[in-house]
Amino acid sequence: MSESTQSIEREAWKNVQIVESTLNVPGGRLFVKRWIPPIEDNPRNPPPIILFHDSVGCVEMWRHFPIALAIRLNRTVIAYDRLGYGRSSERQEFPSIRFVREEAEKFFPLISSGLGLSKYLLFGHSVGGAMAVIAAALFPNECEAVITEASQAFVEIKTLKAIAAAKEKFKHPAELEKLARFHGKKARWVVDAWTETWLTPEFADWSLREDLAQVQCPLLAIHGDRDEYGSDAFPEVLASVRCGDKLIVQNCGHVPHREHEGLIVEAVARFLPR
Repeated sequence: MSESTQSIEREAWKNVQIVESTLNVPGGRLFVKRWIPPIEDNPRNPPPIILFHDSVGCVEMWRHFPIALAIRLNRTVIAYDRLGYGRSSERQEFPSIRFVREEAEKFFPLISSGLGLSKYLLFGHSVGGAMAVIAAALFPNECEAVITEASQAFVEIKTLKAIAAAKEKFKHPAELEKLARFHGKKARWVVDAWTETWLTPEFADWSLREDLAQVQCPLLAIHGDRDEYGSDAFPEVLASVRCGDKLIVQNCGHVPHREHEGLIVEAVARFLPR
């Protein structure tokens, strides 16, 4: 990136309003962050795009991606921490094996109503993509498009092996400390809630196939060709909806928006005019 381009980017960032708030939900409070571009640049006030984070993620772990999206799409971007993550209230119990559906059924409607949203676009990373798919299926009149990134569509052996390896990795204090920078004392819960839920035999039959059949809006499935948590079978299934499409990102692992941020932002921008 040239120096002039960096200067233009920094100037654009200055014009984005960042609003932090909390919402009361059963079990505690959810932290919400909004990136709002200047309204005079887009007086039509298009529906916002809502981000769903991954199994060990949170608002701050999206890094620069939300503001880059807000500037490029010229629309508000919203991200929130699920209960137990980031700056939201901590949880004691682990999520149930229905946690993906429960997020879309129980918590997401409280967020959309709490923020006064009648229309929106959804973007989910990893398991957040599965939550976005179910939300799109449940609220077809409100959801105008859904984008999944490195998302699972069912339980694959490759996924379970990678999660088992991550479980061992996070036994080392130094690795857990990296997460603690974002989740604080909740870091151990975050790891265990992820690994113990996915690795339980009761979760083995989980799938998005029935939900995908109910999705009526356009769907874009983004997947890295080197994703350690799932094969290309995931985007194939996800893009099988009536208005589905897929993008396989070359030389890319499980976090395309961090590994190839500009490419992902442009892919979303090209997809949305549909």
